[in-house]
Amino acid sequence: MTSILTNVPAMAALQTLRSINTNLQDTQSRVSSGYRVGKASDNAAYWSIATTMRSDNGALSAVADALGLGAAKVDTAYTAMDSAIEVVQNIKNKLVTAKEGSVDKRDVQEEISQLQQQLESVAESASFSGQNWMIASDGASASVVSSFVRTSTGGVAVNSTSYRFDASSQGNVLFGSDAFGVVNTSSGILGSQIGFGTSNYSVYSLNIEGMTSGQVDKALTLVESALQVMTTAASQLGSLSTRIDLQTSFVSALGDTIDAGVGKLVDANMEEESSKLTALQTQQQLAIQSLSIANSSAQNILSLFK
Repeated sequence: MTSILTNVPAMAALQTLRSINTNLQDTQSRVSSGYRVGKASDNAAYWSIATTMRSDNGALSAVADALGLGAAKVDTAYTAMDSAIEVVQNIKNKLVTAKEGSVDKRDVQEEISQLQQQLESVAESASFSGQNWMIASDGASASVVSSFVRTSTGGVAVNSTSYRFDASSQGNVLFGSDAFGVVNTSSGILGSQIGFGTSNYSVYSLNIEGMTSGQVDKALTLVESALQVMTTAASQLGSLSTRIDLQTSFVSALGDTIDAGVGKLVDANMEEESSKLTALQTQQQLAIQSLSIANSSAQNILSLFK
């Protein structure tokens, strides 16, 4: 039966066209955005996971920046310690020269005094971002952000690596400081004093004028001991720098892995979407043609009344 009031074929063709248009719109959205899951309604579970991991990756990026800042602090401290070691070695060489009986110790002391002033300059210059790891009070510490962690329960934490300062003669700072950060030249590796008869000297305050040969030998022992401690401190800084470099590489690799994992969840397969787009466009054209045929069928009834 043919009816002029209800065109069932046209209704079916229209429903098919609407379905095709909806699918075509979804495919065009994926092609243009590159996302298979671009909003929660596409896939709530995958969208939630991807959003959380993107947030964590942003935190990892901040950790990488913090690691770079920490690395700069450590590198600055290491450079200062290495430079100070070279200066103290020169002081050691001057003391060896002073052992020669014909050498005027006052001339040697003038050179040593210049080197001692250089040591203080090196220590005071070893500052980065307001922190100086070569001048610190005993027991103080500094920390470097090392990682961002999400626990199995969903909690988050930022871990850090601490570096504790020791202002003793066997410590890891060139000079100590008071509570206000002012240099205390009577503490630290270079400031800690030992007895020379009735006088006390440190590497920084050493004065060989009037010293006997035996006292110069004791001064050599003092300087050599300081060199060994400074070498150990430089090794500690080098180890910390290596750890930071390793953590920086890990954070970078972890960020790339997270990006790849998120991509697998939400990125569109462009080859597949391209094929779908072409097929849906063809289906759309056929559906429009079918709707046109269905709509024109009612006009054929007019021929029955001629």
